[in-house]
Amino acid sequence: MFTWLKSRWHRTGMTAYLTHPDCLKHDMGAGHPECPERLTAIRDQLMAARLFDFLQQVDAPEVSREELARVHAPRYIDYLESCSPEVGTFRLDPDTAMSPGTLLAARRAAGAVVHAVDLVCEGAAPNAFCAVRPPGHHAESARAMGFCFFNNVAVGVAHALAAHKLERVAIADFDVHHGNGTEDIFKDDERVLMVSTFQSPFYPYSGDVPLGANMHNVPLRAGSGGREFRDAVEHEWLPALHAFQPQMIFVSAGFDAHREDDMGSLGLTEADYEWVTRHLVQIADLYCQGRIVSVLEGGYELSALARSVVAHLRVLSDA
Repeated sequence: MFTWLKSRWHRTGMTAYLTHPDCLKHDMGAGHPECPERLTAIRDQLMAARLFDFLQQVDAPEVSREELARVHAPRYIDYLESCSPEVGTFRLDPDTAMSPGTLLAARRAAGAVVHAVDLVCEGAAPNAFCAVRPPGHHAESARAMGFCFFNNVAVGVAHALAAHKLERVAIADFDVHHGNGTEDIFKDDERVLMVSTFQSPFYPYSGDVPLGANMHNVPLRAGSGGREFRDAVEHEWLPALHAFQPQMIFVSAGFDAHREDDMGSLGLTEADYEWVTRHLVQIADLYCQGRIVSVLEGGYELSALARSVVAHLRVLSDA
């Protein structure tokens, strides 16, 4: 078991909290689990917990086409623009649909991560959390799926590598679903290490066989809880992260592995999210000058989602 190591980095400043009202305008229809109320629930719980006193609130800008094109094929970007409806919805797959507000929301979501990278790399914030939707980790280079259109984390990672000249970047993904899009984009990229846990077998039915040596995927059986998750982090994630010594960490922060979330069948709690966040902060303090950009992915039971984000942000903000 890994023990806490003395930090080599002391955080100063306030955690950046990036979001935008435009992220509420993406609406895939009544009853869809990926709903605007997700962000409202998070905001309300943060207010109730008085956590906004420890956060600097930042409006998410729109992503540029150049920033998107680092990870998405230009023809795919064109395709999404051509599919954007003026009224109603346009369905890309059985789970994923565009409304008139989707494209702008997706641009804000990806733009939030790019801006968060700039804030953290330039020292304007010690770390950041992007409370954005639609999520992104299922979006492949040229395919929308699983509620995702642009791969927000991948866009941010590519920006860190290209604009800030980082040489080693890590991604930690604890969503209940495998981040197939992120793996598709960065497989065999020696500059990027990805560690992940996810329920398996489960949508999108990938990840059990990693696509590259830089992918450290840990499938968890349905019914697994905090013990199995913590074992995976301690025995798989942490050795890989220590060996890699990343210069920045991105988190695909999906909270749908919570035991109250019926999207999946794992049994995590707020305490598990707090625990894994503390370990990621410790890695960041050792190797990354504290630099973490965390990005909302899944989480569909509104109360559990909001409580989990509060637990995650208490650690990031040192509140």
